[in-house]
Amino acid sequence: MSFINYNTKEINCKIVYYGPGLSGKTTNLQYIYNRTNPATKGKMISLATQTERTLFFDFLPLSVGKMRGFHVRFHLYTVPGQVFYDASRKLILKGADGIVFVADSQLTRFESNIESLHNLKYHLGQQETPLNILSHVFQYNKRDLENICPLSELSRELNLYGAPESEAIAIKGYGVIETLKMIAKKILQEVKKPSQTKPQNLDTTL
Repeated sequence: MSFINYNTKEINCKIVYYGPGLSGKTTNLQYIYNRTNPATKGKMISLATQTERTLFFDFLPLSVGKMRGFHVRFHLYTVPGQVFYDASRKLILKGADGIVFVADSQLTRFESNIESLHNLKYHLGQQETPLNILSHVFQYNKRDLENICPLSELSRELNLYGAPESEAIAIKGYGVIETLKMIAKKILQEVKKPSQTKPQNLDTTL
């Protein structure tokens, strides 16, 4: 859940990039980090495993504007995709305001996408935050490769609640920023709801 830092006048929102191993989560964050104004971002922290890395950094998108004098700062995380890092995934998911599920479009990875989604739903259920009430979007990555699943099939099997979707070729930056904008807008729409004890009247234009 987003939290307010009254000392820095910031509302902090956590976005977690989830998905099977090597689906492109790290590539997404690296591209975003490299495209973010150095004056508005924190240091990228990388925890390396044998097969991939868990990344974290935070940034302050100036185009978002303020909410009653409060800036909105996003904290972006990836989770390790391999199953033996399950405890790490559970910990990183705690307190998430939004999820970007990065699916691997390759036919050979279809079952891995489904298994990863089930794992995500399980951990969120353990934290009493089911996916259907949490802001989330789907990114179908690696659309430039051969032998990929049709978008309609990926959407039917993965996007169970009609969340926003995007195609991507993350290694080339295609669709990366668009995906980030989608999840940011979803989160900000939740933050500014009157039922929440958050400042109101946020301009959600990215």
